[in-house]
Amino acid sequence: MRIVDTEIADVKILEPAVFGDARGFFFESFNEKKFAEATGITARFVQDNHSRSARGVLRGLHYQIQQAQGKLVRVVSGEVFDVVVDMRRSSPTFGRHACAILSEENKRMLWVPEGFAHGFLVTSESAEFLYKTTDYYAPQFERSLRWNDPAINVAWPIDAAVPPQLKAADANAPLLAAAETFA
Repeated sequence: MRIVDTEIADVKILEPAVFGDARGFFFESFNEKKFAEATGITARFVQDNHSRSARGVLRGLHYQIQQAQGKLVRVVSGEVFDVVVDMRRSSPTFGRHACAILSEENKRMLWVPEGFAHGFLVTSESAEFLYKTTDYYAPQFERSLRWNDPAINVAWPIDAAVPPQLKAADANAPLLAAAETFA
């Protein structure tokens, strides 16, 4: 596994060793021991999630203010533009973001630490998105951050002919200046 640093030191891109031939391919998508050795992260995952979305769907930017979740995310079909935003006020990178293209072709994974908002935009016809979490989903603690907050300034690859599809809560989420954050 190769670790690729992002603009934010705590956020990592993981590139697994993929073994392929004319019959197909194989790779370990998760090995607790190798993950810890390669990243120094000793996260314990308690929940796996799987979503499918159509082109132009933008999910996020989500986080849980209590029962914060670290996430190991990947795409098994299609492609997404993935974004994380540091929501930790005490962090030197508070309010900054990191982005990655995750796809079935590149098989990259992204480590999203606790204390970050996370979201993605589907850039292919559809995408299937898998992720492991370090804590359970707790809807009472779920928060959203406005996806197009100018203070964060994410360069989303939005097709002008296909505006992003968002749920109402995401479209009306607070800006960073008014969002609930971590200490």
